[in-house]
Amino acid sequence: MEIRYLHTMVRAKDLDKTKAFFELLGLEETRRHESEQGRFTLVFMAPPGQPECPVELTWNWDGDDALPDDSRHFGHLAYEVEDIYAMCAHLQENGVTINRPPRDGRMAFVRSPDNISVELLQKGDAQPPREPWASMENTGHW
Repeated sequence: MEIRYLHTMVRAKDLDKTKAFFELLGLEETRRHESEQGRFTLVFMAPPGQPECPVELTWNWDGDDALPDDSRHFGHLAYEVEDIYAMCAHLQENGVTINRPPRDGRMAFVRSPDNISVELLQKGDAQPPREPWASMENTGHW
């Protein structure tokens, strides 16, 4: 029996804000599908050169009252990054809260505008602990 990864779907309350968040992570829109009949838009975003690893942003045109305030039951998305400190600084400079700072030089967690937990992992070995990250406390939950 064979299985193949297709995508991870997350619901977006505000498509523009959610798309902008994933662009801050470095993802690019790879394709889009708009359904007039179903009144929804699907936006697929993936890291450059990795169209086989997309996240599908699903946006319902008429809103989605059933969308929970906290999507923690989803789990998380995980992305490997070249420089965990540079990525966290970039996100923070753009208004993203670093919920679990990379105190260990290896792992951090942030949340999208839709409360989707995103794990960032340092490529290769952990970096040496560095301030301000080493002494930064957690913010909220991740």
